[in-house]
Amino acid sequence: MTEYAIQPRRSLLYLPGARPEMYPKALKSGADIVCVDLEDAVSADVKDETRANVFALFAEPYDGDVERLIRLNGVETDAGKADLEALSQAEIPLDGVVIPKCADPDHVTMVEDAAWSRHPDLRIHPLIESAQGAEAAFDIAAASPRVGFIMLGSQDMATSLRADHAWEPLLYTRSRLVAAAAAHGKDVLDAPYFDIGDLDGLADETEKVRALGFVGKSAIHPKQIETINGIFSPNADEVDRARNLVAKFEGQDLAAVMIDGEFMEPPIIARLKRIIAIADRIGL
Repeated sequence: MTEYAIQPRRSLLYLPGARPEMYPKALKSGADIVCVDLEDAVSADVKDETRANVFALFAEPYDGDVERLIRLNGVETDAGKADLEALSQAEIPLDGVVIPKCADPDHVTMVEDAAWSRHPDLRIHPLIESAQGAEAAFDIAAASPRVGFIMLGSQDMATSLRADHAWEPLLYTRSRLVAAAAAHGKDVLDAPYFDIGDLDGLADETEKVRALGFVGKSAIHPKQIETINGIFSPNADEVDRARNLVAKFEGQDLAAVMIDGEFMEPPIIARLKRIIAIADRIGL
């Protein structure tokens, strides 16, 4: 790991909690993050059984570099409260949890309070899916130093906004989440593209969210990962340029300076260091 220790979060692959046999394949899909879902993908009559199975799955030894998460049920629901109890009792720490329908910074605090004594390094990732959540996005991103990224839930967000589930109606919301994440030094991930067979559409939407400032995008099928990773990965020329400019910038004493015809200052250097960090993690 270099000094530019940034966690690549180009892609997050959702996995239904009721299908644990898919877990090994998901870890080998190339996704930076695998998130096992206890919420929407699990019917009410099997939530208790699924919760037990998923926490047992995460208790098994793992020495890879995929970030492994569990998406809880809503923390104010009975199922969510049972999830928090299981989290508080888990012997093996998770990498993190996703909070669905996060609409208030208190939702982050509830998870933190349940887990901090046993799992002080647990990362908390709010999934923002409502008009209320979008309004509170800045406070949610700042709710705890354990917040790692915030993420858009586009289907529920469109319903909450009484809008079409399409690019233009959700553009303001996406931009607001980017601003909230950037204001507090957090990552921000986009929602899945739900037409699994339309890889061209996936690529188009992924290019758009990358340009907005998202660092990654979630997926609902392994076949989407290669497209997402490719768009969020730097190419060899970008990496060489970043390493060269950063080395030259750090070899002089000015806070802002022209280098090779490029104006270099701390915000630009921070962006270049992210490119270097991701390149180092993916072996580029």
